[in-house]
Amino acid sequence: MRPIDRVLGLKIWQGEVVADPLGGGITNVNFRVRDGRGSCVVRVGDDIPVHQIMRFNELAASRAAYLAGVSPQVLHHEPGLLVIDFIEGRTLTAADLCDWALDQALEMVIRTHRDIPRHLRGPSLTFWVFQVIRDYALTLTDGDSRHLEALPALMTQAQALEAAVGRIEMVFGHNDLLPANFLHDGARMWLVDWDYAGWGSPLFDLGGLAANAGLSQAQESVMLTRYFGQVDRDLMRRYAAMKAAAALREAMWSMVSEIHSELDFDYAAYTSANLLTYRAAYDAWTQT
Repeated sequence: MRPIDRVLGLKIWQGEVVADPLGGGITNVNFRVRDGRGSCVVRVGDDIPVHQIMRFNELAASRAAYLAGVSPQVLHHEPGLLVIDFIEGRTLTAADLCDWALDQALEMVIRTHRDIPRHLRGPSLTFWVFQVIRDYALTLTDGDSRHLEALPALMTQAQALEAAVGRIEMVFGHNDLLPANFLHDGARMWLVDWDYAGWGSPLFDLGGLAANAGLSQAQESVMLTRYFGQVDRDLMRRYAAMKAAAALREAMWSMVSEIHSELDFDYAAYTSANLLTYRAAYDAWTQT
């Protein structure tokens, strides 16, 4: 069944129903739906084992994020479909985060780590980026990826990064802090898309935010000082290692998507761009 047919076939609608595709998604197919009650977003997607996405976990995180005041309300769910309230606003860009939006985005990250666990119900997943990277390497090998020759060096580098990160504080993280996952309605920020949510290091969300937005060193210093209060050389080196790992995970996510995703998106170009981000972050870590 086509995604649009699944959406229109839901029994929750009242009155006339109009569904329009929402652009920008690179994991799920999303629609904005208007009916007699208002507007909502329907996310269409089953479990994606190659990306460790389990929809029970996304649902629990989405519900807790709403209760924590971070994300829109979940209105309905059933297998393969998640319906959430529509936020009238705009998605952010890397330029926004580097300009006026960083402080508000960081507040969303802090509230995620601090407040979501107070509302989280049932079992939840762990997100350890280095296990994700190892699993991606095996998936790429099984799929005869065009990136096979690069994998041995990348895995050696990932092992060094994992050792550098060392012991961690555990928080409940979003783990996919792309600029487009931040929304602004003109009055406040929202954080959406909880596909990869799970327990892990706060350094991953912070490093991912910095890598995906292209923050400057000065902005990173402000971000880390606000989050931790005090920053020393050891923390900076562990953070730099995790930032590089976050960029590598994004690149390898795209490599896997090249051979497994059916969405109309230029994953090859996305892989290339994120490999450049990773190499810059890895080189910066080696110099800390």
